[in-house]
Amino acid sequence: MSTEASPAVSSPAGLTHKQIQTILLGLMAGMLLAALDQTIVSTSIRTIADDLHGLSAQAWVTTAYLITSTVTTPLYGKLSDIYGRRPMFLTAISIFIFGSILCTFATSMYELAAFRAVQGIGAGGLFSMALAILADIAPPRERAKYQGYFLAVFGMSSVVGPLVGGFFAGTSTILGIVGWRWVFLVNVPIGIIALIIVAKVLHLPHIRHDHRIDWWGATALIVGLVPLLIVAEQGREWGWTSPAALGMIALGIAGVVAFILIEKRMKDEALIPMRLFNSRVFSIGLAVNVLVGLGMFGALSTLPLYLQLVKGATPTESGLLLIPMMIGIMGGSVLSGQLTMKTGRYKIFPVFGTAILALTFFLMLTVTVDTPYWLLDIYFLMIGAGLGLCMQTMLIAVQNTVPAKDMGVATSSATFFRQLGGTLGVAVFLSLLFNSLPDKIQGALQSASVTPAFQQAVAAAAQDPNSPSHAVAQSLVAASQGNAAAGASIGDSLSTDSSFLTTLDPNIARPFQVGYVDSTHLVYIIGGVIMVLAFVLVLIMKELPLRTKSALDERLEEQAQEDAALSAEALAATPESVTDEDGLHSAEPTAEPTAKPTGESEAELVAASVGSSAGAADGDGATAKGLPNGALSNGAVSNGAVSNGAVSNGAVSNGAVSNGAVSNGAAPSSAPSNGSNGSAHASADNRTDRGLGGFATIPADRQRETTGPGRHRA
Repeated sequence: MSTEASPAVSSPAGLTHKQIQTILLGLMAGMLLAALDQTIVSTSIRTIADDLHGLSAQAWVTTAYLITSTVTTPLYGKLSDIYGRRPMFLTAISIFIFGSILCTFATSMYELAAFRAVQGIGAGGLFSMALAILADIAPPRERAKYQGYFLAVFGMSSVVGPLVGGFFAGTSTILGIVGWRWVFLVNVPIGIIALIIVAKVLHLPHIRHDHRIDWWGATALIVGLVPLLIVAEQGREWGWTSPAALGMIALGIAGVVAFILIEKRMKDEALIPMRLFNSRVFSIGLAVNVLVGLGMFGALSTLPLYLQLVKGATPTESGLLLIPMMIGIMGGSVLSGQLTMKTGRYKIFPVFGTAILALTFFLMLTVTVDTPYWLLDIYFLMIGAGLGLCMQTMLIAVQNTVPAKDMGVATSSATFFRQLGGTLGVAVFLSLLFNSLPDKIQGALQSASVTPAFQQAVAAAAQDPNSPSHAVAQSLVAASQGNAAAGASIGDSLSTDSSFLTTLDPNIARPFQVGYVDSTHLVYIIGGVIMVLAFVLVLIMKELPLRTKSALDERLEEQAQEDAALSAEALAATPESVTDEDGLHSAEPTAEPTAKPTGESEAELVAASVGSSAGAADGDGATAKGLPNGALSNGAVSNGAVSNGAVSNGAVSNGAVSNGAVSNGAAPSSAPSNGSNGSAHASADNRTDRGLGGFATIPADRQRETTGPGRHRA
């Protein structure tokens, strides 16, 4: 509740709505780094490759970044559960900045690939840590609302990225530095701003749970994923049945099997604990994330190519033409977020989302070379809306099934599986596209060869050496005369270099464009089938009630309950104080020893704070006569409390000593009761002596280290 003196807090962690928004600024600054980098680099990579004379190595620049960012994602999640989100998020931003500086000064494509791998190590934590921190500070019902801010970042980067990338790639030098190098250098000031914001505003209490780091699991994951991702990127060039591809696939499968076996053995210490998969919602949620990643990144990878190859758009223009899809993503996300917050229901949104995606992919089969832009905009908007309804909702569903202590692992796992699905989707779908492209082009050329317009255009270009279409026209003439080599080169032309399309006579270019459109049909069919499968999985997924507290609140409450349980256990181990006939407070003697807690010795249940008096027990410190269970008199009773081998009105029972036991059987009426930390006065000589602590000690392996006011670390 709000008061005039202080703003209303939304959680036991003390975070107001305004504070959450401030933290979101830091999270969005970190996410902007990765989102903007991807769109800028993809727009300018062709120019970079030409300048570094390494067009053939262009794929490795993408592959290296993809591998490291994917593999490190689950590792960030596990480490953040152990050491906290803030240090891992700052580490990710710092590594990304360092990698960007290295990329700026790359002198070859292979150097750039290595430096992009360093960048990817940082990028692996930017998305997963931001989403995990949001889960810490916002309950599931409100989380969808805040995730709209993140999607705004993606929307902005999709618009700004191509413009910035095109500007840098098209500028020779800026401040004496080659234009394309600013593609990476621009990350440095943005990253520094993100570092400052995160370091200043992101201060959350962290309850540390010490675990072993699953290095064996991480190694097995690398061994399993790296070969598979390399094959996914290079398989089309190598050949899917080549010895190199088959060897990589075998190594990858072996690594994945080893990873699963290691994770089962590591149990809670695992990088991705296998117990989480016992939840059907968690397992189905990750499966849907994979399928959405396959459909989203795989099928959608053909859209920019369609706009560039068929519609003649530049890379920058194609990015701007996809704005309707970004609007759909943001609109679907905002709508689902607001309704989830108001109703607490979420399953209906991925049901509609996957249905819309499946329908749209099948509608894309009607797209031709002449499809008007307004109809394409509708399709793009539908795809975006479907994705917006699915992406954040499935993440919330996964997060809602796991304990608060596993929030980092769950968030990074969902991100990891979606990235993995997207990587495999792009590789497989583009391979299907380009493998079928030569045959489709040949079929389109045969159909066009009987049209007068095509025949006249080819004949005119073949006779004019100055025509931009001259080389292609000569190859077409040779192919029509039975030259197989010429026919094969024409079929493969779009797979190697598509730039010639922009200079061709429209009548000659049209069969190539038709061939590309026909090749995309197989991709859209497979994408639609995948979305139907995702639709079925979402239908059978159980909708669990959304929790009303953030992960941080739940962890603080769990910690308080654990502390209360330990205190209660300690109090239960201390005997009740009774008043004897003389009015003295003493431990109530029992005829038989009480049961000891499992694994705890009687010595561990001795009073936690023994008085500092210098007196010693009578005799030589041997066990006093009459003390049950062998409790020691020496040092346990203050200043001569033991008389003639017996404790006067302060007998030790079951190894626990009553607070404030006195000698000579007398004590003033102010003697403290058992369990207090006051002092008892010895009546014999009026000397004040400290009483014995009334709380039993907690064994060392169960003690907690205080980390702040009201907070503890396990």
